[in-house]
Amino acid sequence: MPDHNTPDIIYTKVDEAPQLASASLLPIVSAFASAAGVSIGTKDISLAGRIIATFPEALADAQRQPDDLADLGQLVKSPQANVIKLPNISASVPQLVGAVKELQSQGYDIPDYPENPHSEAEKNVRARYDTIKGSAVNPVLREGNSDRRAARAVKKFAQDNPHRMGDWSADSKTRVASMTGNDFFSNETSATLTQDTGAKIVLETDSGQTVLKDGLTYPAGTVVDATFMSGHALDAFLAAEIEKTKAEGVLFSLHMKATMMKVSDPIIFGHAVKAWLAPVFDAHGPEMAELGVNPNSGLGDLLARVKDNAAIMAAIAATTADRPPMYMVDSDRGITNLHVPSDVIIDASMPALIRAGGKGWGPDGTEADTVCLIPDNSYAPVYDEAIAFFKSNGKLNPATAGTVQNIGLMAQKAEEYGSHPTTFEIAEAGTVKMILDDGTVLHAHTVEQGDIWRSASARKAPIEDWVNLAIDRQKAEGCEAIFWLDASRAHDAELIKYVQPILAERGVADKFKIMAPREATRASLETITKGENSIAITGNVLRDYLTDLFPILELATSAKMLSIVKLMQGGGLFETGAGGSAPKHVQQLQGENHLRWDSLGEFCALGESLKFLADARGNTKARVLGDAVETATQGILDHGRSPGRKVGQPDNRDSHYWFARYWAEALAAQPTDADLAAHFKPIATELAEKEDVILQELHANRGSAAELGGYFNTDLGKTNAVMRPSATLNSVIG
Repeated sequence: MPDHNTPDIIYTKVDEAPQLASASLLPIVSAFASAAGVSIGTKDISLAGRIIATFPEALADAQRQPDDLADLGQLVKSPQANVIKLPNISASVPQLVGAVKELQSQGYDIPDYPENPHSEAEKNVRARYDTIKGSAVNPVLREGNSDRRAARAVKKFAQDNPHRMGDWSADSKTRVASMTGNDFFSNETSATLTQDTGAKIVLETDSGQTVLKDGLTYPAGTVVDATFMSGHALDAFLAAEIEKTKAEGVLFSLHMKATMMKVSDPIIFGHAVKAWLAPVFDAHGPEMAELGVNPNSGLGDLLARVKDNAAIMAAIAATTADRPPMYMVDSDRGITNLHVPSDVIIDASMPALIRAGGKGWGPDGTEADTVCLIPDNSYAPVYDEAIAFFKSNGKLNPATAGTVQNIGLMAQKAEEYGSHPTTFEIAEAGTVKMILDDGTVLHAHTVEQGDIWRSASARKAPIEDWVNLAIDRQKAEGCEAIFWLDASRAHDAELIKYVQPILAERGVADKFKIMAPREATRASLETITKGENSIAITGNVLRDYLTDLFPILELATSAKMLSIVKLMQGGGLFETGAGGSAPKHVQQLQGENHLRWDSLGEFCALGESLKFLADARGNTKARVLGDAVETATQGILDHGRSPGRKVGQPDNRDSHYWFARYWAEALAAQPTDADLAAHFKPIATELAEKEDVILQELHANRGSAAELGGYFNTDLGKTNAVMRPSATLNSVIG
């Protein structure tokens, strides 16, 4: 458990663009905070760091790292927790394999990731890696529910400086396609437990019973779900939509969450790869298997494995020529929608497409209407309804639009539908049962080989906390508030049994609506179109989706959201926005020494963290720092100091100089704390006087390649040289 030596604020070390930005920003934060007696510590929850911590046995002492994620998992259960959490990689298998290979090349003696383990040793290694992949970090840290909204300064700036929106036409061919049955949505069953119990999941077949998972424990009041998606129904849906898309003459695209849904969605993705190349698999399946092809890893990995087989490559070319054009991740580099499962993440890809007027990029480098495949029908109606709304009403006007805030149920792994321990690809036809300790069969599903079965749960305390948090936020905002719950869906019906009595008991039932996601989508879009505000109160997955959808429409990005997790034991977790575009940002930095990552989310989180610290510890200087952070953030927006997208424009490092300068100026000018004002006055003066030389030093090597010494595990010295190139700024900050 944490002790008195725990730093006042923990700042997480993560991956890709957010971590590169930290190399520049964190020294500024640490220096300013120290003036108020506030200590800043770091914890490494990066993908590389978690791999190193998981396999210490063959590493040299200097290479070993503690299990910082486990330490943070304990800290967030204490009242003294104050954590600023940046976006980390939720690793797909290709990303995990890439990180392993990079670490091995750097001299780390760690085992290969066994994609098809056979021996007990390989199975043990695979099990340890499986604790790392996918959304492994967030469930550990999120010991509270989510309060996400646009900071007032950010929303005002977006209205005063509206971003470009693509035009919608009523005859747009863009549409959402989903399964009409035999998916997770239609097969779901749910129950609320009346007592504490253990449980196991078994598969009963003609050949006997197999225990899929044992040792599950649930406290009384837990909502436990189970469902499955039919593999045959999925294949039929994919094949039909490929032909339908071709007939319509539009782009074909698949939108998944293979990072959060780390077991189910990569399997669905693999089905799509096989459907796309069905004639190739029919003709060359055994040869491709011998070459190690796993369609779940994507088209890119497949092509790399078969590139030397002329017959297979010819079959792929012929099949591709007969398919509809595909939505592209990078048309210049030939990276398709099906190349890597983690390249197209639904909560980023669908809002971007909707913001662009329903257009996606095709293989010819031009925009076109797109069929968006979202196989499961649980939340596809949100995007389907949004597209229908904009076809009828035209694009949203960011200058006049209101805002949709979100209160999300996520504490204690609530609704972790992609959770590895309770998601299975069925090996043999039979019946999957969840059996409680007293022998009660809680759930039972008849399944076939290749079906995907999963279970999820939400505990009583997080659900009640979520409802009460929603009540508090609605009281503070006084605006429309909607629980996005479908009474006809099994899981949602169980949640409604919690929601309605709490609302009635607190006398606020008239302040809230309960609506299915499709209807709630239309109602919320109608509200913000009128310039009014709404609060979306949602489960975990919709929290993830909506806190990208609405911010991307309103603000052009979700990276600037204020994201506060009020931890259930009294601490605070402050998240800094989305990281979905982080890989492209890193590639641009490596090639052109320009980092367009916007740290506005970090600024917002820092201000909230300092003010939370002030309230929790009675540190008045921390509040002065936090208030000044808000002033500095407003300065960044008002003066246009955010990063540009192209080389030659200011980038992330420029914005950090201006943030430090505005922060110092605000501290020097504030009348509350004379000591802080005296401390920061010369710093503010020096930063202003040396503006020209600092900016010259920051821009010295722009446009040329930048060497970081790695992608997943960068070299500290090289990264600092790239991200802190101004000796003058470094000297002033100290």
